[in-house]
Amino acid sequence: MSRAKQYDRTELLERAVELFRRQGFNGTSTAELVAEFGVNRKSMYAEFGSKQELFEAALERYNSKHLTGVLAPLEAPEASIDAIRQAFHGYASASEGPFRGLGCLMCNTAVERAALDPGSARYVDAYLERLTLAFRHALNSAQEGGEIHPTADLDEMAGFLTTMLIGMAASVRAEAPPAQLWAAYKVMTGVVEGLSATE
Repeated sequence: MSRAKQYDRTELLERAVELFRRQGFNGTSTAELVAEFGVNRKSMYAEFGSKQELFEAALERYNSKHLTGVLAPLEAPEASIDAIRQAFHGYASASEGPFRGLGCLMCNTAVERAALDPGSARYVDAYLERLTLAFRHALNSAQEGGEIHPTADLDEMAGFLTTMLIGMAASVRAEAPPAQLWAAYKVMTGVVEGLSATE
């Protein structure tokens, strides 16, 4: 009769998310993962397979839980310009809080792993597409609500906002001065407000 697991898979994935977010894939050793999990190496490999497979499972967990929380206002049916402001405000605020130096696991992975590892690149590509679509949805919703001029190029703006948010996340990771992040937020607000239907 097999013994019951002495750990919870979801809890281990949450720990993996935070460790990889803090140290990156290359900076995290198997020994550190085992110590963080509080399980033996055999159990870790039995549950997740290789370190690469564990990393991809952590990316999936980060996407389904953490990013869904961040993107929910942008993906909501009633999304508006205010939802876009909130997204950028959150990253600017992160430069002064506990996420300073951590940034976004998916953005960190885009820089560290995407060009070298097809497995990681698959998650990064899906994230970038989701982020762009979320901005496009919010912009379209705002346009339908009369907040944005009907001739505004929403695809172009969605691409701009995606690139800008990725840059802000990277700046949080790099511990850039908070004033720099708030300046980016101010510029973004001005650009979006320039799309106003009243202009």
